[in-house]
Amino acid sequence: MFESSEVIDPTVHCEDCLACCCSKEVLLLGDARVPSHFVVVDAWGAEVMERLDDGWCIALDRQRLRCSIYSMRPQLCRDVAMGGAECLAARSEH
Repeated sequence: MFESSEVIDPTVHCEDCLACCCSKEVLLLGDARVPSHFVVVDAWGAEVMERLDDGWCIALDRQRLRCSIYSMRPQLCRDVAMGGAECLAARSEH
């Protein structure tokens, strides 16, 4: 079994975050579990998560600041651990 050695900050929560990770382009690499109505093809022909006119991910529930398709979220989203290195780096930019 694979075990991550990444250090996670347990005090970090998405609910109080302004890092905007939900406004990044998310490339879908064989993510068949993502519902098709959330997927668009970008200018280069790649499948990506659709973003709304203001740049936010279409799957973001803005009232709760949570992913509305969490159990089906793309692999790139799964790879960013809340409180992990990538998360903390994004937070430090804002």
